[in-house]
Order: sequence, then C-alpha cells, then structure tokens
Amino acid sequence: MRDTLNRNRVVRAAMELADERGIESVTMRELGRKLGVEAASLYNHGARKDDLLDGMADLVVAEIDLPSGGVDWKQAMRRRAVSAREVFSAHPWAAGLIDSREGSGPSRLSYVDRVLGTLLEAGFSPDTASRAFVALDSYVYGFERQRSNIGMGDESDGVETAREVLDTIPQNAYPSLARVAMGFEAEPYDDAAAFEFGLNLILDGLQRLLE
Repeated sequence: MRDTLNRNRVVRAAMELADERGIESVTMRELGRKLGVEAASLYNHGARKDDLLDGMADLVVAEIDLPSGGVDWKQAMRRRAVSAREVFSAHPWAAGLIDSREGSGPSRLSYVDRVLGTLLEAGFSPDTASRAFVALDSYVYGFERQRSNIGMGDESDGVETAREVLDTIPQNAYPSLARVAMGFEAEPYDDAAAFEFGLNLILDGLQRLLE
C-alpha cells in the first residue's frame, strides 16, 4: 500500500473521510488510519494539512459542470449553478471549505476562466462579468450552507423542521414566522424550487443589464 500511495490518492481519501464523518474528522492521524499508514509518512506525499485542504477544494470544483462553447450564457450559468448545488449536496462540507481557501489549483482556475469567458462572450464588460460571477457563486455557496445549517433536506425534513419551529416558539410571539412555518407544514418546503427562485432572479437581472 505504501508503494501505491501518492498525493491524488491521499486527497481523495481525505474527501471520502469528510463525506463519511465531516470535515472536522480530516486529521493526519485519521487519514493515516484510513490509508493504513503512519500519519508521519503522509508528509512524504506533500500531504500537509493546508495543502490537503487546497487539494480537496480543487477536486470538488473539478466535479462541477463547466460552460461549453456555443451554449446560451443563461443556460450555461443555470447548468453550472445546478451542477454546483448537486456537488455540494454530495459533499456537504465543500461549500464552506472552498469559501475558506485562498489558494487556487488548476481546476479552480479553469472554473473561473471558463465562467468569465462565457460571460464576456455574451457581451458583459470585464467589470460586470466579474460582478456577475461573484453574485452567482455567492448565491450558490450561500444557499447550500444555509440549507445545511437549517436542516432543510427532503420534504419530510422540511415538514419536521416546520413542526419543530411551531412547537418551539411561544404562541403569538412571532406571528409571521408561525404563519410561514404553518404553510410549510401544510405544503412541504421545496428545496429545488427555492433554489430556482433565487437563481432566476439573478439571471433575469443580469439579462436586463445586457439589454
């Protein structure tokens, strides 16, 4: 096993560990245990903690669908946003990790370059393209992190969350919150529809800028 150990394998093992037990579980000791080696030997493969986290962020970004040539910019941005949300749902720790990393690996650089290129080709100025990029990514990352924080998953989770809110808050103390929670109790929160709602607002606003 020592003979086949390399940086890519170490980083992917760290991702598996984070998927299984959360990003907090990714320590050199736990990673060494997962790979069946001493933690100290991981340093021979460039597996220092910061480098490891940068590698994990870069591999996650590589899973997101990038815009392809000849596709309408709104369609490309929509597909990218939906793909990113799917990736972050598969790796719940990823959105927060990417936000926290200052370094950029090849996948992240390609991601930024392709997105900006699509917006520039659509007619956005460099300044507006950069702002559109930030607005879209901030929404995608923020939506996923908020969804994870409030525990909104499938429909049954949404109904349960609504009931917990109604059971927790004092009667008549927060009427607006109670009204919304009762609505979700009757008609479960639709995670995908909520995401599309915000995404459409941003894309339609960007379209008006072009026009």
